[in-house]
Amino acid sequence: MRLAILDLYRREFSNYSRADATADVLAGLTVGAVSLPLALAFGVASGATAAAGIVTAILAGLLIGTLGGAPFQVSGPTGAMSAVLIVVAARHGLPGVWVAGLMSGVMILALGIFRLGRLIQFIPSPVIAGFTTGIAMIIAAGQLDNVLGLKTGIFEQQYAHIVAVAGALPNANRYAIATAAIVVVTMLVAPRFTRRVPGSLVGIAVATVVAVGFGWPLSPIGSIPRTIILPDRLGFGELDWSLVESLMMPAVSIAALGAIESLLCGAVGSTMTGIKMDGDQELVAQGLANVVIPFFGGVPATAAIARTSVGIKSGGRTRVVPILHAVVLLGATLVAAPLLEQIPLAALGGVLLVTSWRMNDWETLRFYVHRHLWHAVGAFAVTAVATFVLDLTQAIVIGVVISVAWFVRQASEIDVSRQGVDPERMAARGQSLRGHHPSIEVIYVTGPLFFGNVATFLEALEGMPGHADVILSLRGMPTLDATGVQAFDEVIERQRRGGGSVHLTGLQPSARRRLERSGVLEHLGPDRIHWGADQAIAKIDAARHPAPVDG
Repeated sequence: MRLAILDLYRREFSNYSRADATADVLAGLTVGAVSLPLALAFGVASGATAAAGIVTAILAGLLIGTLGGAPFQVSGPTGAMSAVLIVVAARHGLPGVWVAGLMSGVMILALGIFRLGRLIQFIPSPVIAGFTTGIAMIIAAGQLDNVLGLKTGIFEQQYAHIVAVAGALPNANRYAIATAAIVVVTMLVAPRFTRRVPGSLVGIAVATVVAVGFGWPLSPIGSIPRTIILPDRLGFGELDWSLVESLMMPAVSIAALGAIESLLCGAVGSTMTGIKMDGDQELVAQGLANVVIPFFGGVPATAAIARTSVGIKSGGRTRVVPILHAVVLLGATLVAAPLLEQIPLAALGGVLLVTSWRMNDWETLRFYVHRHLWHAVGAFAVTAVATFVLDLTQAIVIGVVISVAWFVRQASEIDVSRQGVDPERMAARGQSLRGHHPSIEVIYVTGPLFFGNVATFLEALEGMPGHADVILSLRGMPTLDATGVQAFDEVIERQRRGGGSVHLTGLQPSARRRLERSGVLEHLGPDRIHWGADQAIAKIDAARHPAPVDG
């Protein structure tokens, strides 16, 4: 891995010029400005603090930016991760978040070391889009307290939170609603005037000035220490090993999400830049960072598609961008902490409402609907609901099972059609038949033959006279299982007992190997295996009507 990162550095910084440096600096400053409000918001949304979000973004930018598998990846706390962490925080508190984060870091690191970065390819795109939407729903629901100025508490399931919020609506704080509305409107309107300054940053600034200026009774984000080593953090000698067993599944969820989101972000960045990411090296960097971050008081981090895209679109060319973005956040923590502490939680709630809406992959969903890919829409919807109601790991498993089940159903469909002998067609191909053969049946089999569809195969052959000569054309049958082999043997024996015969044509390699190993081909005889149906028909014709012997 050390050689891999050195090779990445050599390719990345060869011919590095002053123009490249200028572009990286400007992009780094831009990404830092975009990341500041998001880091604060996702820290709170994770069940931790705004300071934890900042620390996470700083360390992720420095560590993953330095060791990552691509020059464009910007990592930090994300909305998707916060949706998982809020549940862990509700059950186990911040110590549980830290231990789960440490465990997930080890898992992600192992994925990278054992070069399993391609596992993302086994998760269907409808499932990925579905759990992204489910996570967006969790983020939006989780911010209802901040946006409405309520304190209903932390819930393991957001639908229970929604019920609690509905009951507390009469106590909603109109000032909190107004503050969140200012941020939402600003974020939606600001891009029409300028894209250089992040709308979220402008919205938070305006909302904070208004709230503080008018003395609105709102809860601020709280104290931000002037350090990246927070007072509340995981200590080397304070690991609660009793939590490990109960946190195993949450840690798997965090690791799965971290790996998936990072590799997806890399795929997006590679498409935008044309630079291929080393997925295994990226997982190593993500894993190491998530092992380290809990000991500073941060929350688990992963690559962020939005911030990565901003860096690329701002002209960033190397990993100087994510590293400089971390430096910008560090400077903001050390210099502007007194100002940041005044930001109302309602303002961060407004940022996350807009972020959750933008997280939805509307373009992909529209594609599925317009192309009438209803199975994909179904997998998307089920995964989204499962993510919201259950948890990420269960949702992914459910979505993958649905997608696989549909694929197996489609792939396992078998078509069996029957056709008699056409003497004219045979003659046109230069094979004149000596006799008339109404008892020859050519059976065309298309699709794999296995336990799920063998009944269809046998039903198509029902009523076939025992004395008939059956030609099974198998060019469209890629393979078969043990039940399929048994069905073949049954057909062969039935026709043999009735005085007929069975011939096989167009055997595919996989099917041939299976029938050879099972002894079916030996039982049938090599003279009953042909390249095409015409050859089989000619063979039967010669056997039934041998040429007269000259006498």
